[in-house]
Amino acid sequence: MEKSNKYAKKQIPENVLKEPLATYPNIRKNVLIADFTFKKFERISGLLPFTQKEWANMLHLSERTLQRYSKENKSFEGIYTDKILHLEKLIKTGIATFSTGEAFYNWLRKEKNVLGKNLDFNSLSSTQGIQDLEDELMRIQHGIYI
Repeated sequence: MEKSNKYAKKQIPENVLKEPLATYPNIRKNVLIADFTFKKFERISGLLPFTQKEWANMLHLSERTLQRYSKENKSFEGIYTDKILHLEKLIKTGIATFSTGEAFYNWLRKEKNVLGKNLDFNSLSSTQGIQDLEDELMRIQHGIYI
């Protein structure tokens, strides 16, 4: 008589459905937060004609600190990397919506009243403001003007 082992590993039948791993195409897989240097930031900052002072305000850094990052090609801390990547997503969506960086930049400079919120260039300094601008761009892309 064969003894049954209650701790034996159970066999999974071959006909059991296995779900594929979820993929997220909008997430940049190759960006490591610890390895986000100023050179990578420069590539993003070149998409629109923001001044160094404007970038410093958006990132809540002093201009001098931003210059230090530039001089040493220093890696940004995680909180700044996250904000830069969020701004990059907004910029790419804006350029896709308006066809050129200049047209998108001009749109950003104008004050907009959207759903009772006042969106302007200062909205870029907060995560919520960036998200509100992104939402408005999506509405524009879908022909929903508010």
